[in-house]
Amino acid sequence: MKFAKRMERMQSSEIRELLKLTAQPDIISFAGGLPAPELFPVEEIAKVSHDLVEKEGQQLLQYATTEGRPTLRAKIAKRMKEKYHTEVDPDEILITTGSQQCLDFAGKLFLDPGDVVLCESPSYLGALNAFNAYEPTFVEVPTDDIGLIPEELDKILNTTDRCKFIYVIPDFQNPTGRTWSMERRQKFMEVVNKHNLPVLEDNPYGELRYEGEILPSLKSMDTKGLVMFLGTFSKIFCPGLRLGWVAAAKDVISEYVKIKQSADLHTSNFDQGVADAYMENYDLDKHVEEIKALYKERRDLILKTMEEEFPAGTEWTHPEGGLFLWLTFPEGCSAAKVFHKCIEMKVAGVTGDAFYPNGKTDRNMRINFSNMPAEKIVEGVKRMAKAIKECM
Repeated sequence: MKFAKRMERMQSSEIRELLKLTAQPDIISFAGGLPAPELFPVEEIAKVSHDLVEKEGQQLLQYATTEGRPTLRAKIAKRMKEKYHTEVDPDEILITTGSQQCLDFAGKLFLDPGDVVLCESPSYLGALNAFNAYEPTFVEVPTDDIGLIPEELDKILNTTDRCKFIYVIPDFQNPTGRTWSMERRQKFMEVVNKHNLPVLEDNPYGELRYEGEILPSLKSMDTKGLVMFLGTFSKIFCPGLRLGWVAAAKDVISEYVKIKQSADLHTSNFDQGVADAYMENYDLDKHVEEIKALYKERRDLILKTMEEEFPAGTEWTHPEGGLFLWLTFPEGCSAAKVFHKCIEMKVAGVTGDAFYPNGKTDRNMRINFSNMPAEKIVEGVKRMAKAIKECM
């Protein structure tokens, strides 16, 4: 068979492949971005599913509108206003099959071969893989501890042709766990407004803040219709339902709708109904607070254990929320060697080079702390500390 040329650029997700390895029961895995399954509201979902089928079974199991369940879109719009100070009309929201589908649709909507995608450095591997299918060139924008540097973005836009959009994760970024300051958000929007640059604002973790207040979204500061906000129920409800959304100006949403109609017609009507009914009958905010309480305990524990166990010269970020932190190993200590030594010791993270579309790094590793119970966090950090010491 002769496949399309674009397939030469596409690779299996390194994280997905790694999860196959780390699925072994004796491995302590800090590698995935998995929520804690013990918090899934199984009994509540069973009840609302039963009641839904009894109440609207024939309609629920039928084809539905592409845009998504109207009452669910209205609840999302209300939540975006309450959480992110973002005014969005329900008609400006498209329900998608996970936010990953939004990323693929953005590539299809904007990119011709050779177009430029701008992103943070480092950035989310899943997004880079989604865009890569459409044969772009990636340009990494310098980033520091409080976010993407707007002045550097401005320089790039002044000297680079064919920039189609910028992809950013301002809140508890994957992979670093960093959050943009309010000043950075405002200056960033000044730059994108100046250049009329479309923005893909990915916000999977924004509600999972363990200290401080949720900051306004970039979308809330958008006066030109440039920002497309990507949200998901995966981290605040259940990832297996595959429910996400994109909120954007109506003329942009209409283009996304065309793409979705050619992809899967609509996201599962049943899954949308489950999420809608849960939010109608139960307190999602209370559920999110339970998630935050557990993840904060795990974040605090992993930071404390790293401080006690890791060798001098090892550094890591201190995320205010989200699921990840970012390790930097001492000079001369190879992340690849640490990874292989960790696997020998039955513990795993993700090497940092996967998160850079161009230049590589061999001193970083992404660590997830949401999925492992306390005793495994402590033991996993101790094993990783031993691996780092052996590789120095």
